[in-house]
Amino acid sequence: MSAETPLLTVRSLEKRYGARIGCTGISFDLWPGEVLAIVGESGSGKTTLLHCLSARLEPSAGSVSYRMRDGETRDLASLSEAERRFLMRTDWGFVHQNPADGLRMRVSAGANVGERLMAVGERHYGRLRETAGDWLGRVEIDAERIDDRPSEFSGGMRQRLQIARNLVTHPRLVFMDEPTGGLDVSVQARVLDLLRGLVADLGLSVVIVTHDLAVARLLSQRMIVMRGGEIVEEGLSDRVLDDPHHPYTQLLVASIPES
Repeated sequence: MSAETPLLTVRSLEKRYGARIGCTGISFDLWPGEVLAIVGESGSGKTTLLHCLSARLEPSAGSVSYRMRDGETRDLASLSEAERRFLMRTDWGFVHQNPADGLRMRVSAGANVGERLMAVGERHYGRLRETAGDWLGRVEIDAERIDDRPSEFSGGMRQRLQIARNLVTHPRLVFMDEPTGGLDVSVQARVLDLLRGLVADLGLSVVIVTHDLAVARLLSQRMIVMRGGEIVEEGLSDRVLDDPHHPYTQLLVASIPES
């Protein structure tokens, strides 16, 4: 599959809630293997945009198109509900800020990972359990805890389990909504280091929403800055953070505490 064709194509995207604008005039391409950060303060429209990109919200105008595994690029609005659900279970991942939103809390850690595998056709119990155990190890959870429920895990372990659940099917595109936002600083660092390694190893495309510019710099190659539902600046992450052009971006960068 050609890397010269975008994986995700967004054109003139808009989402309104009655008279209120969630986001408007959004256009960009996401390329295979690229990590794109969407940053901005609360209320900037970044989460609305993420939910439109991931088909969790229906846009009011514009289009989001995705290049399927067969090479055909399709408008998400043209997909049936069954096709969208299948994409979400297999080709896409979604890492929530609150791990409980992305896990089944009443089943075991192994079952959480195995459920995604079953969505792509795996039915052999031994292989399901073996792969689940392997992935627990990859996200630094002791394989002996495969039968424990997520409710018995710490917040950081739950987030790592959610990551394993999402990545076990080798998705091509992963959406992340403040994936370290609810974690202690020391736990954040561990999860971020894990994410960076897995994204690089698997060659994932990622759209990550965060208010934390340090997270954006660490994980992303390219950055979109939003304010009032619009993109006010975009470019390579290091360029945006080291040489911000828009006054709002300059304000965001200036507000980062010095270490």
